[in-house]
Amino acid sequence: MGIKRALVSVSDKTGIVDFCRELSKLGVEIISTGGTKNLLSKEGVPVIGISDVTGFPEILDGRVKTLHPAVHSGLLAVRDSEEHQAQMKKLGLDYIDLVVVNLYPFQETIAKPDVTYEDAIENIDIGGPTMLRSAAKNHAFVSVVVDSADYAKVLEEVRADGDTTLETRKQLAAKVFRHTAAYDALISDYLSKVTGDPLPERFTVTYEKIQDLRYGENPHQKAAFYRKPLAGADTLTTAEQLHGKELSYNNINDANAALQIVKEFEEPAVVAVKHMNPCGVGVGESIYEAYRKAYDADPVSIFGGIVAANRIIDEDTAMLLKEIFLEIILAPGFTKEALELLTKKKNIRLLKVGGLELGASRSSQFVVTSIDGGMVVQESDVHSVSESDLQVVTDRKPTEEELKQLLFGWKVVKHVKSNAIVLVKDNMTIGVGAGQMNRVGAAKIAIEQAGDKVQGSVLASDAFFPMGDTLELAAKAGVTAVIQPGGSVRDEESIKVANEYGIAMVFTGVRHFKH
Repeated sequence: MGIKRALVSVSDKTGIVDFCRELSKLGVEIISTGGTKNLLSKEGVPVIGISDVTGFPEILDGRVKTLHPAVHSGLLAVRDSEEHQAQMKKLGLDYIDLVVVNLYPFQETIAKPDVTYEDAIENIDIGGPTMLRSAAKNHAFVSVVVDSADYAKVLEEVRADGDTTLETRKQLAAKVFRHTAAYDALISDYLSKVTGDPLPERFTVTYEKIQDLRYGENPHQKAAFYRKPLAGADTLTTAEQLHGKELSYNNINDANAALQIVKEFEEPAVVAVKHMNPCGVGVGESIYEAYRKAYDADPVSIFGGIVAANRIIDEDTAMLLKEIFLEIILAPGFTKEALELLTKKKNIRLLKVGGLELGASRSSQFVVTSIDGGMVVQESDVHSVSESDLQVVTDRKPTEEELKQLLFGWKVVKHVKSNAIVLVKDNMTIGVGAGQMNRVGAAKIAIEQAGDKVQGSVLASDAFFPMGDTLELAAKAGVTAVIQPGGSVRDEESIKVANEYGIAMVFTGVRHFKH
């Protein structure tokens, strides 16, 4: 049948003039609307206004222009149906063979910090999705383009055969329905938040592909990296990669874990992560001091790990970082000297992450976790505690220094896989027990890792002690203070053990399970 008439109406006009000029040279009649028509006319591309096709003016500030039988019959008519052919002829209607539409910029509109509700609503496209869906449904006969990246392919096929192939039309139709589904999902998400219903009866999410990954967690698993629309500047999905090869699936998960931990701290902090658990966390007066502490926390496990910093990496810190093999370094930036040093290492990946929200200023987001046959959704755990939130439950109160270390440990333990125990001393982790089936096992691992450093350290536990055995183990090892949620029916047993050993213990009233 071939492409003889095209309807073009785009908000993003990238490449549209050249595309339509080439179509016109191939004998395709161009129909257009509003700003697109004006642009094509200005550029000398022959174009017919939509009102000339519908016999009806564009009205209501352009809200109604393509919602007309002359448009949608031309899109939806089944070309090999004698009945449809007869109706089209009787009514004097013509077919439309190609639709080129992209939608009002709703995402860009709501991304503006000062956007009003009225402006957001006005940028919900109605006619565009309707044309796209009509054309995509009738892809057996109609070509539909929603992405300027497909202009070249369509032109190539029209030049060769006068039409696109059925296979291409199927692919273009599938892309259309993905596009309109994502568009509607973004609108529904916006309106759900505006109306205070972030967890509605239907939860629709949409993501944009950043890149295909070589494989997933293991080489036999397919994988890709996606970004949520309107992702924050302080997320891994919007980070700028300054050096190194592409991120892997495991790199992405580890880097995200490191970034979430380092954002807990307002002071200069460095986090080293292996397999999504922190192996070393340090804070200091400078990022150099913080890295020294993070490294000293576990100089074995940091090898081949991910390092995140919440300050710009300077030359002195880079000198230390380059001494060992690291997969990734994330930071708000790198000095020129630091970048020169680190880029000499071929296999290291350097990521610049901007606009970090640090400490208690972090905002909660909804986190989606897939399960077989569904998903679970929850708020991200950005809960923080301050000294005033703590309840001292033992005879001895923690010293000022112990209190400082306890709060440090509490920021870290919430990011460690449960059951989790973290030992802290001198503004650094010295032992981490992660992902154990019982709390005593986690404590044993942390104590063994700490070695002689355990003397005079403090302990953080992500959940309460179901009995006093973990506390007794810690006390005998040399722990002097403990922070935990409390809330066990056997809290008194732990308090009694703490008092017997002269340990100071505080309750937070908040649990931080991480599965």
